[in-house]
Amino acid sequence: MDLISIIVPVYKVEEFLADCVESILSQDYSDFEVILVDDGSTDSTYSICESIFDERIILFKKENGGASSARNYGLTFAKGKYIYFIDAVCKNSKQYSAQKHTYTTYSYYF
Repeated sequence: MDLISIIVPVYKVEEFLADCVESILSQDYSDFEVILVDDGSTDSTYSICESIFDERIILFKKENGGASSARNYGLTFAKGKYIYFIDAVCKNSKQYSAQKHTYTTYSYYF
């Protein structure tokens, strides 16, 4: 299977973050990494990220620069053949990655 890099910019999303990450980790497709990029949150977002233990999660913290800056930062560390950007306020179905992987028009191919 091809590795998928899922990049999630996080900024002041303590209320939504756990549900978002849980929905990603429960995907039917299992060959992925999750790159969480904290964009200078001032709430407990970073602490929540640190408390999630899964070998597929990679966590970074950077100075606030906006969602695009956080996505681009995550791209520099992505190892996947396919890249997906997911907002931290979103929950995804269990087939999300597999469906997107099948229909690559929704992904960026490297």
